[in-house]
Amino acid sequence: MMAGTIELKRPRVRGLEQRFESRILPLFVRRTEQVGELLPQLYLHGLAQGDFELALRGLLGDGAPLSPSSIERLRDKWQLEFEAWRSRRLANLEVVYAWADGLYVKAGLEDSKAALLVIIGALKDGRKVVLAIAAGQRESKESWARVLRELFARGLQPWKVTVADGHLGIWSALGELCPDGQEQRCWNHRLTNVIEQLPKKEWPAAKALLRNIPYAESRPECEQLRDEFAARYRKSYPKAVETLLRDWERMVTFYRFPKAHWIHLRTTNVVESPFSAVRLRTDAERRYKKVANAEALIGKILTIAEKKFRRLNSPELLERVYNGQLFEDGTEAEEITRKRCAA
Repeated sequence: MMAGTIELKRPRVRGLEQRFESRILPLFVRRTEQVGELLPQLYLHGLAQGDFELALRGLLGDGAPLSPSSIERLRDKWQLEFEAWRSRRLANLEVVYAWADGLYVKAGLEDSKAALLVIIGALKDGRKVVLAIAAGQRESKESWARVLRELFARGLQPWKVTVADGHLGIWSALGELCPDGQEQRCWNHRLTNVIEQLPKKEWPAAKALLRNIPYAESRPECEQLRDEFAARYRKSYPKAVETLLRDWERMVTFYRFPKAHWIHLRTTNVVESPFSAVRLRTDAERRYKKVANAEALIGKILTIAEKKFRRLNSPELLERVYNGQLFEDGTEAEEITRKRCAA
């Protein structure tokens, strides 16, 4: 039997000095761990509280404890877990890179401009972990500064590079609290912003030019492709060129890090990908009455997803970056010097 309800009789044990508890069938356990992980995902993706018992009765059987009151108790449990998660100590985490984004989910956030501020970090061993989930203003320096201060107050040390889009709030907060950290703007956001400055008739040709720029093998080649785009469109569509050139130094930061990591550093996909199901499938305005409920449930989803996060390429290079190793066009500076001396 692959799924459903199985009736079991718990044996009675007498004459023992210590209380007996079965490892196979612990006290009060009525569902498997897999079902427990499934519930928040179904709930978040649109299944209303009162629909659980009817929707899953065929899978889990008539006696499955999936009443609205059961889901409410689960939600209370998730809230407690989330509070413990966001107050845990972080001094043992050695974060090399971090990706930050403000994601709109219309879940318990009364202000239409509010977002969930999310930060995901890459550790020295290549693992990616969720560092922060908090409600705030995506473009507000104060909101991002509050998130960063809370992380540092719990023992987390500043990382080497932050990848985010062009919203000013995160960069202003980082400039104040992490002045030594490097900044990388998201290329996906930038290219979209450039295309929006062009008429639709120009989109195919412009996209063909733009998509090659961030994938150039070196910074000089990248800037040559940039200049070719600028030469073609500067006269007719100057705003598109101005958008591409804006904060250019922060667009090419990734060239100062290992080439194997460029795929991770060019964009905020590290945040966008695990959050896409949450953001695109949820219409939770009627379901979440409080910000705390939205944070807790989405936190549950992301911590479940964290177990399946793909590690960074070439994790052995992360420790070198963490220890301050310099790179140029993706190659270690010492190796470049040796090649120049040999030449």
